[in-house]
Amino acid sequence: MAGYGTNSDFTAYATAAGYVLPEDTTDAQIAAARQRGSLVIDRYEVKFSGTRTGGFGQERSWPRTGAITYYGEAIPSDVIPAAIINASYEAAFLELTNQGSLLPVITPGQSVKREQVGQLEVEYQDIASGATVYDLVRLATPVVSIIEGMLWLFLRPCLPGILAV
Repeated sequence: MAGYGTNSDFTAYATAAGYVLPEDTTDAQIAAARQRGSLVIDRYEVKFSGTRTGGFGQERSWPRTGAITYYGEAIPSDVIPAAIINASYEAAFLELTNQGSLLPVITPGQSVKREQVGQLEVEYQDIASGATVYDLVRLATPVVSIIEGMLWLFLRPCLPGILAV
């Protein structure tokens, strides 16, 4: 699977942003991080307008047919917006420097409510009682404000659920 963009463009983006890649980072590690970063962006697909240009068999969420910006500007069906690629680079850098940080694994029922180490005892707030698996995933998924900021233009506007006519 290929991530958005290219290894060389990712490296140029990271350098321009002032990020320092770990020493001896290989092309294979960058490609793997780009793949994981792209998976992070693709989690937003339900909020993107339009449909995959290549149908359900298309590997990534972009390019899209019928996609528009928040302001209603049409996005050509053969274009992956630069902000989508750059957001995937942000996620890729985080994954490269802290693997798995943006793709949490949730195991409901195995969370610790109280633990004691020596004389120190901690009880955690029980936010999971009555929570669904989807709630737990939402609570455990980090929000990266720079990625959210890059993607907002491509997200559908939230409309109220009830409209009066």
